[in-house]
Amino acid sequence: MLRIAMLGMAHVHANGYGDHVQKHLEAKIQCIWDDDPARGKAASERFGVSWYDDLDKVCGSNEVDAVVINAPTSQHPQVMKAALKHKKHIFTEKALTVATRDADEIVELVNKSGIKFMISLPSRTRPEILFMKQVLDKGLLGKITLMRARVAHMAALDKWFHDGSAWFADEKLAGGGALFDLGCHTTDVMRWFMGEPKSMVAKIQNFADAYPIDDNTVAVIEFKSGALGILDTSWVHRAGPNPYEIYGTDGYMGLNTAPNSGLVVNSTQLQMGEVQGYINPTNLPKALPMPIDQWISAILHGTPMTITVEDGRNLTELLEGTYQAARSGKDVTF
Repeated sequence: MLRIAMLGMAHVHANGYGDHVQKHLEAKIQCIWDDDPARGKAASERFGVSWYDDLDKVCGSNEVDAVVINAPTSQHPQVMKAALKHKKHIFTEKALTVATRDADEIVELVNKSGIKFMISLPSRTRPEILFMKQVLDKGLLGKITLMRARVAHMAALDKWFHDGSAWFADEKLAGGGALFDLGCHTTDVMRWFMGEPKSMVAKIQNFADAYPIDDNTVAVIEFKSGALGILDTSWVHRAGPNPYEIYGTDGYMGLNTAPNSGLVVNSTQLQMGEVQGYINPTNLPKALPMPIDQWISAILHGTPMTITVEDGRNLTELLEGTYQAARSGKDVTF
C-alpha cells in the first residue's frame, strides 16, 4: 500500500486527487500538510487523516512513501525540494514552476534522486491526442507549417475564483492568469507536437477586469522546425469550440474545430484512387492510464510512465516566454 502525503490543498483539483488516492486499491492518504490552517483542517476532516503545518516533518516521516502536491505554483520549488530531500516520490499539479531557472533545478534534482516523478498533463492520455501524435510522427501531413490551439472558458466573466481559490488570480502565487492555469494544457500539447521553440511574440490582456491578472492571451511561436504555432487562451469565452488545428504541406488535421465536431484528417498520403476528402478516424489508440495512476503503478510495479519532469520544464519555458514577450513587446528567443 503506497502511503501518500497531500502537500497543499490549494488547487481546485486537490480534493479530486485526494478522492482518487482514497479510492485506489493500492494507495492511501497518510496525512496532509498545508500552510493555511483553515484549508488544512478542512482537508483533514474530509479525508479523516491528520493535518500538519511542518512541511519537513511530513516529508521526513517514515510513514510517508510519496507526495501529491497541490500547493500554489509559486510554492512548488520549496515543496518539491522538501520531498526530494527525503527521497519521496512526487506527483504534482501543473505548472511545474513559475520560472524556468527553478524548473531546471528541479529537473536536475529529480534525475539525481532516483525517485518517480509525475506532473499532471492529462491531455497526453487522450486517444485523440495520441492519434494526432502518431500522425505527426509518421509524417502523414508532410512538413508542418502551422499549429493553432485554443482553450478557454468563462472564469473571469463569471468570477469563479474566490475564498480558497482566490490565489489563482494572484500573479505572485499563481505565476500568471488564464495562460498559466488553463493554458498549460494546450501549451504542453503544442510543445510535445512541435518540438523545440526558436522564438515567440505575445499579447496579454485583462479584458474583463474581474481579477488583476491576464484573462485573454495570444502567443505566436516559431519552432526550430520552421513551423509556426498560435496559442490563444481565455477566461472570457462564453461559447464556441476549443480546437486543435494542424496544417502541413500534405494535409490538415483538426480536433474540435466546431461545436460537437470530432477528429478529422485530410492528407494526400491517405487518398485511395478516386476517393478523396476528409477522414473521421475511428480506430484510435486506447486511452492511457491517468497520470496519477501511471505514477502509482511505476512506484509499486516498475511500469513505465509517459510524462517526464523534462516535459514539465518545457511547459514552464513556453509559459514564461509568453509573459516575457508580452511585457517587453519584443521577440523572445530560446
